[in-house]
This record gives sequence, structure tokens and C-alpha cells, in this order.
Amino acid sequence: MEQFLKNLKNSTKTIALLEPSVKTDILNQMAKALRKNFQIIINENKKDLIEGKSSNLSSALLDRLLLDKSRVEAMATAINEIAILKEPVGRILDGWVVPSGLRIEKVSIPIGVIAIIYESRPNVTSDTAALCFKSGNVCVLKGGKEAAHSNKIIAEILQEVLTKNNLPKEIISLIPDNSREAVAKLIKMDKYIDLVIPRGGEGLIKYISANSSVPVIKHDKGLCHTYIDKDANIKDAIKIAVNAKCQRTGVCNAMETLLVHVDIADEVLKRLKEVYDSHGTELRGCQNTIEVIDIKLANEEDFNTEYLDNILSIKIVKDVNEAIEHINDYGSGHSEAIITENYTTGEHFLNSVDSACVYINASTRFTDGAEFGFGAEVGISTNKLHSRGPMGINDLTTYKFKIYGKGNARA
Repeated sequence: MEQFLKNLKNSTKTIALLEPSVKTDILNQMAKALRKNFQIIINENKKDLIEGKSSNLSSALLDRLLLDKSRVEAMATAINEIAILKEPVGRILDGWVVPSGLRIEKVSIPIGVIAIIYESRPNVTSDTAALCFKSGNVCVLKGGKEAAHSNKIIAEILQEVLTKNNLPKEIISLIPDNSREAVAKLIKMDKYIDLVIPRGGEGLIKYISANSSVPVIKHDKGLCHTYIDKDANIKDAIKIAVNAKCQRTGVCNAMETLLVHVDIADEVLKRLKEVYDSHGTELRGCQNTIEVIDIKLANEEDFNTEYLDNILSIKIVKDVNEAIEHINDYGSGHSEAIITENYTTGEHFLNSVDSACVYINASTRFTDGAEFGFGAEVGISTNKLHSRGPMGINDLTTYKFKIYGKGNARA
């Protein structure tokens, strides 16, 4: 492990000094290589799917695991989009001259070696590798065992592009040991690793946060809420609430709890139930909700659960303040939305909810690096420092101060 990481650390010197045009060209080569080898990727992915089904993975997790031609194309497109993003390294973030005559510049630089630990989705391998490469970082990737075949072939294809360009293949590396013990060792290697980014289940996040000696940016669970206010456009509210839950259920930006103002609950819930029934959504509601529509009674655990499945908790609230209080008590700090035509109520919600992404009259499903114009993202950070929300290339940089003098000596 130590020799493996030492090689990674050494390769930071190479990637940090690459010209922007070179990085752009290599990223486009990587996208082309994924397209060229899409059938090989799909064949390896089928092995993961077969093993996943035999291991009784849920339908939601199997969907996250699946790669087909369109998803491989989306992976390649994401790399092309990352390639043309504005260069994140070498940006002058600030500059000034102090009374001593020194000229000081605050300049963005790569973080160094970034370890990314994730589960299920093999597209994370190409997305995060490309983001790290564009921002001048070396990445060491630890995907879930359920996607081992897919992750390996994707990494090998990207590494082949590096070697063809006379660059160390270690710039993009998969951890050679998939065991739990290897992860435990990896997150203690602060001599070689500068940042750990865990994204996945709650247990994984808690374990790494509690045990890592390397700085951690958590990409925690997405217990997302949508609040339908009494001044909502009902047609829009139904469209958004259905999209937020049903468009893709097994992802972190899908809605898990729906809050509805008491004044419109009768109309909205009855109409929503018809649509959710057509999507096969299992509904669980508070006591007031089950008096309006015939569904299961929700308990405290339901409102604390990220289902990642076609299940939805519902609560009727008396006003926007109760909705805000519920979200701040139960939410994970990911994404929340209000549906309202009342500007004052909407702004109050946006300013009062303590989450990374807060929406007015839009689905939480938009919390995504590509949708935000980042090309892709390393994940959705639920940290407050040093990055929050979709984490793109600029969040994968830190800074240093460059100081220019003319023979200055301090008095």
C-alpha cells in the first residue's frame, strides 16, 4: 500500500505542471477511448449485473450499476464537457500590494492526491478521474465490489490514454486491494493522501469520517424534501413532486419526504395519489395524511430514512415555518424545494433552510454537476467546508500565495 501511494504522490509533480491545452487534448482522447471501447465496457458490466442479481441487490442499486450504450456515451460526453471547462489551476483569486511594497497574489493550485471512495455507480470512475485530471490532481479510486469489473475496465481504458501520452498511469489509479482492511489503511495514509472524499451509504460515510487521519469532505445521504405551499401552482406542484420522486428513485437527489400545506392538502394529496399509484410508489403518511388518503401510517423512522427506492413519506404542515423546521430537523443538508407563487414565502424558505441546494418551483433532481454546468461532479458535498453541493473542478483546488518583491527586507 505504501509503495503504491508513494508512486501516486510522485506523479503529482507531473500532472500539476501540465499545460491546459495538453490536459484538454488528453481528456478528449479519453472520451474517444470510452466510445471506441463501449462494447467491452458493457460486457464487463454484465458480469457485475449477474453477480449483483445473485447477491440480491435491490432494483434501485442494479439500476445505478447498469451501463448500456447510452450511459457509456453520457460518460464520454461528460469528459468532453469537463475538457472545455475554464482552466481551474493558476487562477488569480485575489491580488494586492502591501505598504512594504510586496505584491501578493492568491493563486489556485491542485490539492494533490485525492482518494475517492464510492459505491455502485461505475460512471463515477470516469467522472471523478476526469475532474481530478482537469484540476491537476492525482486520484486513487475505491469503487464498490459490486462494480469491480466495470470500474477496472474503465480505469484501464483511461490509463492507456495516459501511457500513450507518456504520462504515469498512476495519475488515475484504482486501489489494488478491495478489502475493508485496505480502506482502513488507506484513510490513515496522510503522508501521501491530501483529501478523502467518501460517497455512498450512511455507514461508509460515518466510518471514514470517524477513522480518517486525512481531511474528509463528506458526500452524505440525500434525505431531500419538497414543500408544497398554500400559494403553489397546483399543476406545477404535481409535476415537480412526481418528477422529484419518480424520475429516478435510487439517487441521492430524489425526494424522500413530501410536505404539504394543510389548506391545500385535501386537493393536492388526492390528485397526487392517483399519479403516484400509476408509478407504483408506496406512500407513507402522518396521521393527518392518512385521514385524507388511504395509505400506510409513517413513523419516526420513515422521516429519518433515505429510501433510495420508490417509497415516499408525506407530512401535512400548518405553514412554511413548520416545513422549514421539519427539514432542518430531519434533512441531511442536501437538497430541498418549495413550490409557491408567493415571493416572500419563497425567499423566506430559501434563506432559512440549511441545505447545500435550495430550490423554488423546481425539482431536487437538478442537483447534479452536469445540470449546474460543471460537466460532472465528484459528488454532492453535504459538508460546509471546504466545498458544498455539487463538487466540480474548482472545488478540487486549493491556493497558495505568491509574493513578489524587489529586494525587500523587513524592518
